[in-house]
Amino acid sequence: MKRTLIKLTISCLFGGFLTSSTYSQSANSRIIQDDRLPELLRLKSEMTANDELTDRYKIQLFYGNITEANKIHSKYNSQYAEWKPKIVYESPNYKVWVGNFRNRLEADQALLQIQKNFPNAFVMKPER
Repeated sequence: MKRTLIKLTISCLFGGFLTSSTYSQSANSRIIQDDRLPELLRLKSEMTANDELTDRYKIQLFYGNITEANKIHSKYNSQYAEWKPKIVYESPNYKVWVGNFRNRLEADQALLQIQKNFPNAFVMKPER
């Protein structure tokens, strides 16, 4: 009983000391920022805007040569304005992708509308 009381007292004193020293350190801290941080934030924003960092779903409308890819791209643009199309080159073919959907449910809902005019369209998640 006596040992337990001593251990409890020591634990309380140590805990109080640790808490007060942590608090006093945080009150006196200074944040030092690297000069390159604003440039990194700008670069990250730019890459996010260009869909280079996102892990999202796309709808693929076409896979083949550049002439047909351009036709599909134009046809899609004349019928839909909600999701932007993009031609992507993967050797030796071109792909027409649509949208930038956060989850599979959003992509599937869009696919139902798109498949009315593009029956071969399907949802995919590109690899980075």
